[in-house]
Amino acid sequence: MARTITAIPPREDLGFNRKRVAAYARVSSGKDAMLHSLSAQVSYYSGMIQRRPDWIFAGVYSDEAVTGTKDSRVEFQRMLSDCEAGKIDMIITKSISRFARNTVTLLETVRRLKEINVDVYFEEQNIHSISGDGELMLTILASFSQAESLSVSENCKWRIRNKFKEGIPHTFSVLGYNNEHGKLTINKAEAEIVKFIFNEFLNGLGKTAIANKLNDMGYTTKKGVKWNSTKIDRILRNEKYAGDLMLQKVYNSDHLSKKKTVNNGDLPRYFISNNHEPIIERKVFEAVQMELERRSKIYKSRNTSVSYPLTGKIKCGICGKNYHHKINNAGTKYANPVWICSTYNTRGKKHCPSKQIPVNILEEIIKKFDNEPIEITAYPKNRLKFAFKDNTELETTWRDKSRKWTDEMKEKNYHNLRKGQKT
Repeated sequence: MARTITAIPPREDLGFNRKRVAAYARVSSGKDAMLHSLSAQVSYYSGMIQRRPDWIFAGVYSDEAVTGTKDSRVEFQRMLSDCEAGKIDMIITKSISRFARNTVTLLETVRRLKEINVDVYFEEQNIHSISGDGELMLTILASFSQAESLSVSENCKWRIRNKFKEGIPHTFSVLGYNNEHGKLTINKAEAEIVKFIFNEFLNGLGKTAIANKLNDMGYTTKKGVKWNSTKIDRILRNEKYAGDLMLQKVYNSDHLSKKKTVNNGDLPRYFISNNHEPIIERKVFEAVQMELERRSKIYKSRNTSVSYPLTGKIKCGICGKNYHHKINNAGTKYANPVWICSTYNTRGKKHCPSKQIPVNILEEIIKKFDNEPIEITAYPKNRLKFAFKDNTELETTWRDKSRKWTDEMKEKNYHNLRKGQKT
């Protein structure tokens, strides 16, 4: 008779409480070698936990390409939520530095878990956080880990800054160029977007209008997100498009938070002229910088932070955003103060077809009330809803004042029409 082997699984009820055990793994780099290491860690912990008959596998939580000094680890936060939901009794992790390099963060997390009877086992240090001397040992070892983190951070900064001195840039990504080991080569498709932005700006278009135009055309930034005025401004001011390179514009002010700080003379900066092939001719780039400065001065002269009685009280009934005070045709004899929806003002009629409300018309309506309204909602077809402190509401409509044409305006309009322009 042939010899046979039959596996007999253990009973579900082993006569003791089985621990629900999870593992946490992390790598601080997105490089292939690191990600392979993460995959190996996940496989190792999955097998190790499932081989123990006294343990129930509660999953492996893993974070890729994030640092242990930050609190923005998605899987780590999910694991903590599952612990608080009573799904996990014990967490296994490779070492203190994989769990957290910040002593304060480590102790806060361990204490938080200890309160709900969740143990953390650190393999490398052979420490159970829930044991009597566990917290003392963790405090000592975590301090060393944090010091090591600082040392590694300082060494990295030293290496990067020495490269800056030699004119070698650190890793970065910029629209219009491919960055191959610090060497910039033009990406023709992206370069067309950059040229479009510079040309439209010199033709008189504002940053918001350019952003809206690009979004309507279906173009996105290098990172695949929609354009806005801030992103357009960064493009217009970026010296790389003229073939130059400014190194150490920003720096990490804290090795724990990794917060980036603009370098306003705190550290040396290194300017390299004619570093690579330009996308924008230098004379065009310089013309744009002058135009930016000119518009900035005009904006600053108009942007006096005045608070009006109705500021924050008028809401758009279409998009839900607030109305703000604006003077159309400022600085001219046709200057006209209005209340305008912020969406309409920044993104255009396509995104919010609301109407501007002339300030004088709104003031005339409010004068008829006994009390000041606490909120005004502007709806389509010139409909306004006023809310008052006594919980009463009132609705009304307002009428556009007809435009009075002077002989001078008629003459100007006639000539514009002859030229194919609109007034």
